[in-house]
Amino acid sequence: MARLIALGAFGDLLPLQTGDVTCTEVTHETLFSIAPYRGQHKPVSAAIKSQLGLSLPAVGRRTIAGDVICQWIGHDAWIVSAPVMLDGLAAVTDQSDGYAALEIAGAGGEAVLARLVPLDLRVSAFKINHTARSLLGHLPVSITRTGAQVFEVMVMRSMAASLVHDLQEAMAGLAARGSA
Repeated sequence: MARLIALGAFGDLLPLQTGDVTCTEVTHETLFSIAPYRGQHKPVSAAIKSQLGLSLPAVGRRTIAGDVICQWIGHDAWIVSAPVMLDGLAAVTDQSDGYAALEIAGAGGEAVLARLVPLDLRVSAFKINHTARSLLGHLPVSITRTGAQVFEVMVMRSMAASLVHDLQEAMAGLAARGSA
């Protein structure tokens, strides 16, 4: 009988380490997208606050309450890492198997991302819990600063291997430049 081994979205591609930069998989057990119906933003935020202890964050931000995150992911859309009941207030879609996330950590993380992302991700401009939708190379991603030298990158699960490839190339290029 075949033995099945559970693998994350990145399979055996992670962890990666080059120089002082590491990439590791981030696992969110559940992810739900929330798109408030027209005129329902405040009631949705209040409902989430009562159910999960956090409100919808502003555009470009992420909020955290315990183990639960709520993050802006685009025009009138957020993602939350816990189930929420918003009947009649918002479209709620289970995205648990749709996204893959990884963490980029280390002093060179900004430099790696600077090779791939057309945004200013320096800590002076992109603070902790700031999040943005952008392209990383050719991939649409959500990038969040989660620490002084730590970023979380979320991508559609089908693009996980491409994300790792692009990061690996940028990490290798940065490491080669540092050794010259």
